[in-house]
Amino acid sequence: MSIEANVPVAAVDWGTSHLRIWLLDMSGAVLAERRSDEGLLTTGPDGFSAVLERHLLDMGAPAATPAIICGMAGSRQGWIEAPYVTVPAQLSDVLARAIPVPGAQRDIRIVPGMAQRSADAPDVMRGEETQLAGIADLLAAGRHVVCMPGTHSKWVDVEDGTVAGFGTWLTGELFSVLSKQSILRHAVGDPVAAVSASNKTFRHWLEQALASPGDMTSRLFKIRASTLLLDLTPQDAAAALSGLLIGTEIGSAGAQFGWKEGEIALVASGPLSDLYGAALGIAGYRVRPIDAETAVRAGLLVAARQNFGPRETRKVQA
Repeated sequence: MSIEANVPVAAVDWGTSHLRIWLLDMSGAVLAERRSDEGLLTTGPDGFSAVLERHLLDMGAPAATPAIICGMAGSRQGWIEAPYVTVPAQLSDVLARAIPVPGAQRDIRIVPGMAQRSADAPDVMRGEETQLAGIADLLAAGRHVVCMPGTHSKWVDVEDGTVAGFGTWLTGELFSVLSKQSILRHAVGDPVAAVSASNKTFRHWLEQALASPGDMTSRLFKIRASTLLLDLTPQDAAAALSGLLIGTEIGSAGAQFGWKEGEIALVASGPLSDLYGAALGIAGYRVRPIDAETAVRAGLLVAARQNFGPRETRKVQA
C-alpha cells in the first residue's frame, strides 16, 4: 500500500503492560493520541484487532489509515510473530522486514525485534529497535553505546548505523521483585517511596556498586541490616536498593562493552532519565539525553515511510 503525505498513519507502541497510539501525518505531526493499560498481558491473542480498531475509531482515523506497530504485539504470545532479525544488522533492514497482519481490516504491519544468537550471550529485544531507528541520524557514523533503561534495561553497541551487539539487565524487574517479594520489602515499606537522583543514600550505594559490581548479592542484605542497626528509613532503603542495582548495571555494562569514558546516548523518559543521567555522570560518562517517547514515535514514522510511503519517501532518513 502506498499513501500520500496528507493521509495519516497510526503509529503504535504495544508493550507488555501499556499501549500508546499516535495518529501522525507523514511529516510527523501528531493529529491524535491514545494511551491505555491494554498491553500484551491484558490483550488476548484474539483481542488485538478489536482493541486497535476501537481506539482508531475514537481517534477519528479514516478506514483506510494503515498502522505500523512495534513492541510485544509482534512476540510469540502477541498478535502475530514478527521473526527476530539477527545482529549485526542495519536499522533500516530491520524496519524493512515489518510483517503484514493477515485478514486485518486495514494494512497493518509489525516491526520485528532483534536477536543476538550467541551461545555465550543470547539476547533479544522488541520495541527498542524502533527507538534506535528514531535516533538513526545520531548513530550513522562511528561507534556509539546506547543505554535504554526500563524493566529490562538494554545497552546497545552501534557502529556506523549497524547494531553490532547488545545486552539486557533486569534492573527494573529486580527492583520490583526485591521490593515487593523479598525480605527487603520490610526495609523499603509499602508503598515504595519514589527515588530521587539527589538522594545522598542513592549516590552512596551507587558509588559502592560501581566500585565493585560483583558484590551485589552480598550488599543486598546490608540494606536490611542497615534498617535494623543503623536506622535506615524506608525512603532511604528504596534509594539504596535503586543505587545498588543501577550501579551494578552500569559497572557491568561498561566492562562488557569496553566503554569506560565515552559518551552514552541515554534513551529514557521521566524519573528513569533523571536517575540514570545522574548515575552515568557519577560513573564518569558524558551523557546525551534523548526522550524515549519521542524516539519511538520518530522510529515508527520512519518505519511508516519505509513500508507505506510513496517510493520517494521510503528511504530511511538517517
